[in-house]
Amino acid sequence: MTCPGLVIAAPASGTGKTTVMLGLLRALRDDGVAVQPFKCGPDYIDPAFHRIACDRESFNLDSWAMPGALLDTLANVDDQAVLALAEGSMGLFDGVAARGATGHGASADITMRMGWPVVLVVDVSGQAQSAAATAFGFAGFDPAVPVAGVILNRVASPRHERLVRRGMEQAGLPVFGSLPRRPDLTLPERHLGLVQASEHPALDAYIAACAALIRTHVDLAALRNAAAVTAARPARLAIAAPPPAQRIALARDAAFSFTYPHLLRDWRAAGAEIRPFSPLADEPPDEQAEMVWLPGGYPELHAGRLAAADRFRAGLHRHVARGGAVHGECGGYMALGAALVDAEGTAHRMAGLLGLVTSHQQRRMHLGYRSAVLAHPIGAIPAGAVLAGHEFHYCTIRDQPDAPLATVTDAEGAVVPETGSRRGAVTGSFFHLIRADA
Repeated sequence: MTCPGLVIAAPASGTGKTTVMLGLLRALRDDGVAVQPFKCGPDYIDPAFHRIACDRESFNLDSWAMPGALLDTLANVDDQAVLALAEGSMGLFDGVAARGATGHGASADITMRMGWPVVLVVDVSGQAQSAAATAFGFAGFDPAVPVAGVILNRVASPRHERLVRRGMEQAGLPVFGSLPRRPDLTLPERHLGLVQASEHPALDAYIAACAALIRTHVDLAALRNAAAVTAARPARLAIAAPPPAQRIALARDAAFSFTYPHLLRDWRAAGAEIRPFSPLADEPPDEQAEMVWLPGGYPELHAGRLAAADRFRAGLHRHVARGGAVHGECGGYMALGAALVDAEGTAHRMAGLLGLVTSHQQRRMHLGYRSAVLAHPIGAIPAGAVLAGHEFHYCTIRDQPDAPLATVTDAEGAVVPETGSRRGAVTGSFFHLIRADA
């Protein structure tokens, strides 16, 4: 049964949602509250921060890629939890134009599906009573999306707070807290979002500082009382994707870290064994594995080490020679190619299992939801399977001589030229898998 929850959302990106979310998770955990974190939409980085903040795996809830039964299943991942907190993405109503499995990929869709009211994090810097007009507009934009109240962020002074609160009172919006400006509580960013949790030099201290800020300036009891849920629905067990093999060697380190927890959960539930290894440590994949899976990440930041990882490369080639399958997603796809050209223009030797050559010297953003129909199996996922997922990277393709892996379209049905590649049982794509209908 889905527990009461809240969606921590905002009018736009960059308002401080993640700081608030991490502070809430840690403060509630320290108070003994069993809180289950979620992330709205496709995102690998924020959930890793959530896990560290509250010692619970954070799961993505994506209305474009996930049907309702899967959303309901994931919302019930921890039956011991008494409160769910879902961090929104971008602005509350931001999504794609064409409807997907359950919605448009907006955080508001998750609010409506789960019945979790919104707590709107409002950056009030540079305005006073006018901030209430923004919040009031969000609260009234769609009556099906309940806004429980606001948390004010980046408040300059007590006088500033009084003026902003006056506006919120006039708008009829409860204020759960008011956070002063804290320029020291800023997480470093990379081109597609925050720097990964594993790279933050003092992450636990940062989260503890966020929790102290929240505990001092937010009414946690009032916030918990605002949590709600729709009428209880029986948990409907649904899986996102079948395992691509029963014994999977999974690359996992700073270069290959983008793996969705819900996929690993489903694969394990289906009896698959996940055997992690580190290409950066020059480890070969487990010789008993039937499939090697190289997830996305930042191989371009470690291209020199990967080029020198001879044991890793030789292990991949032995695996293929034995008849094993290999798949790479985005960064993993780049690592399976012939070469990766870094931002300075230096070409680094990669695994050479595909002919792909990618470049980060000529940057171009590729971002959005994707649907793919496989022309060739990915391990045990058969040809003809329809996959839902997303693509986000900045590299360009210099050479792609192999056969296409799939027909790929964007959220509006337009054909996407990045089809992925296949050579024998080796496959790869810029496409990040969220769900597969085999």
